[in-house]
Parts: sequence; structure tokens; C-alpha cells
Amino acid sequence: MSETVKIIYQGKEYEYPVIEGTMGDKGIDISSLRLDSGLITLDPGYKNTGSTLSKITYLDGEQGKLMYRGYPIEQLAEKSSFVEVQYLLLYGELPTEVELEKFKASLKDYSFVNDRVRKILNGFPSTAHPMGVLASLTGSLTAFNPKVVDVAHAADMFHAVTRLLAKFPILSAWTYRLSKELPISESDPSLGYVENFCQLMFSNQKKDFKVNPVIVDAIDKLLILHADHEQNCSASTVRLVGSSHAGLFTSISAGISALWGARHGGANQAVIEMLETIKTGGGRLQKWVDKAKDKDDEFRLMGFGHRVYKNMDPRAKIIKKAADDVLEQLGIDDEVLDIALGLEEVALKDEYFIERKLYPNVDFYSGIIYRALGIPKEMFTVMFALGRLPGWIAQWKEMRQTDQPIGRPRQIYTGATTRDYLPMSER
Repeated sequence: MSETVKIIYQGKEYEYPVIEGTMGDKGIDISSLRLDSGLITLDPGYKNTGSTLSKITYLDGEQGKLMYRGYPIEQLAEKSSFVEVQYLLLYGELPTEVELEKFKASLKDYSFVNDRVRKILNGFPSTAHPMGVLASLTGSLTAFNPKVVDVAHAADMFHAVTRLLAKFPILSAWTYRLSKELPISESDPSLGYVENFCQLMFSNQKKDFKVNPVIVDAIDKLLILHADHEQNCSASTVRLVGSSHAGLFTSISAGISALWGARHGGANQAVIEMLETIKTGGGRLQKWVDKAKDKDDEFRLMGFGHRVYKNMDPRAKIIKKAADDVLEQLGIDDEVLDIALGLEEVALKDEYFIERKLYPNVDFYSGIIYRALGIPKEMFTVMFALGRLPGWIAQWKEMRQTDQPIGRPRQIYTGATTRDYLPMSER
């Protein structure tokens, strides 16, 4: 017999089914609560509210587990590639060789951007924040690809998805080159997805671009680790906007704007800013560790612990090795990165941090890698967006294909009670 939950209100009893997921997580289906009883639930921030049934990503914060379509993130980071993970998230299964080659071919076919988008880019000052530029350029794609606004058939969906995945690295790299006042770069169809993104970012027209496999591998892993993370703020935004039947590009642009917020995608930028603060303040680690332990001190160590994971962030375990490899390969002499490694050592050994499970998270290590590669901190969230794109699209695609209703949260009104309008002379 299936489980149920009973609610007693004003002498009446209401019964609601318990829904169990394939991994054992449970929720109460209260979709008819308001109709039955006139009640709604109040859950600021939706921390205890499931907005959908989803087959894409499973996250267990207590156990430190993250899986895409049932595959542990550890296996995907070790054995897969970002392009293969894109396909997995979007279509539910790892691709066959034929499917993967078709997918890659479509990405290459669409790896260009309309010349008029370049004119839009040139209208931004070099001081514009890259995330604002990226959101604007992504939204503008709707004007140049009107057939992608509302996709109903599988073939149209495939081309809409690959079109955006192909163009997004170009737009992302262009936001970087704008900030550096560098000329716009072009795609190289002979390169793979991540290699091409690297040359779009860093190519110098006066020199041949050389692919560094250590750097490419580190970026590939970072993109995999950021590809989806269940119903977070930006994914929920993409779903909510898309539920109105707004187009794919518009919905993704909204997700970019949500990710831009300091409480969401700006965490790895905050890590570097914290390290720079420590450097400016003298760099003596113990002083700053003590400040972090003092509950009356405003200073906080950024990049340690995680709101969702109550154990070590599983993504951090993977990317730590990549960070070590990048630092060793590049042989960088940077006091800020030295401070980061010192903090890492303290946090992994200090009982205060161990007891509270304040381990370095994925934002800590991604910030280190991006800093080592010479990527400015304002670009960190763009890198996050590039990784998260397939997850956003998968969430949008699932929402549309399951024909979910338009999102419409309720509220408990706490404003003024009914009152009469007063003429100006009586106010």
C-alpha cells in the first residue's frame, strides 16, 4: 500500500500521496491542497518545495553524491568528455559512436555567429561586465534564428539545441576579448569543442595557437562538473521562463542573468577576491583563519563548505587533481595562488574545519584554475555559464516535452487591509 500524509484543518481531514523517486527521495504531492482546503504552503526560497519530477540529475547533499542520468560524476569526469556529457544530459543515454559523430558534426555546422551580432557586441564598452554582454547576445540570437523560438518536433529540437551549444562558446569568448579590447576570433572547425573554445579565447593572430592538453583537460573537467546541479536558482529560472512558452534562447538568457548573481554563480570570483584581500592584509594565514573562526568577525572564508553538500563536495575531489596539474604544468609564481594552497592545507587539517565539514568546494578549485590560466575574475561566471548550458537546455527541454503548466507561485498577503481612496486634500 502506498504511503500517504494526512492534514487535519478545521476538523476536516485531507489525505495526500507520498511520491518516491527512483533513488529513495520522497515528497508529498500537495498539488490539490488549495482546491481541497483553501490552504497553500509557505516556503520562502522553496527550500522544501519540489517544483517538478525530473529524470536529469540526482543530488544527495548528505552523502556527497552527484549523478547525471544515473552516472556518478566521478565516472563521467574520468572517462567521458564534455561533448558526450552534453548529449547524455539532453537525451538521457550515452551516445553511440554514430550518434556522437552526428552530434559533433551539427555543433561544427553551427559554429558561427551572424555578422549583425558582432555589431551588437561592438556597441558595448570594454568595461561592460561579461555576464551582461553574454545575456544580451544570447537573447539577441532569437532575432537571427526565429524558427528556434518555439520548437515542437524532434528534428527541430535537435537543431535548436546544437545551434545554441555551438554558438555559445563563441559568444562567451567574445565577451572576454571585448574586455581585453582584442579583435574578434573565429572558430576553427579542425578543433574539438573545448580546444576550439580555448583558441577562441586565447588565440593571437600573429602566432599559431598551440593546444596545451593539460589546460584543455582541466577546462573539460570543469565544464563537466558544472553541467547541471538539479533545481538550482538558474535552472529553475530557465524552467519558469520557459513554462510561459518563451523560446529557448530567451529562457537561457534569463538563466544567465540568474547565474550572474553573487549568491549563485559568483562564488569562485569571491574566492579570488578573498585571496587578494588576504594578500593585501599581509598574507599571514593564521591571522585570517582565526578571523574566520571568530563568529563576531565579519570575515568569511569563501570557497569552503557548501549549502547543499553536508560532506565534501564530490566535484571538489575531482577538480583538485586538475588544479594541481595546471599549477605544476604552468609553473606560475603567484602569491595569491600560494595563499590558496596554504588555506587548503589548513582547512584539510584543522579540527575546526573538519568538525564543521568546511572543506574546499568546487568554487575554490575552479577559481584557482581560472586565475592560473590568466582568466580575469569577471569572466569566471561566464565559464560557469558555458559549463551549465547543457543542463539548462536539458531542463528546458524536459519541461517542454512533459508539457508542464506555466509556473505561478502563490503568496500570503501581509499588506494593508481594505481602505478607501482619499482625495489629495485629505491626506
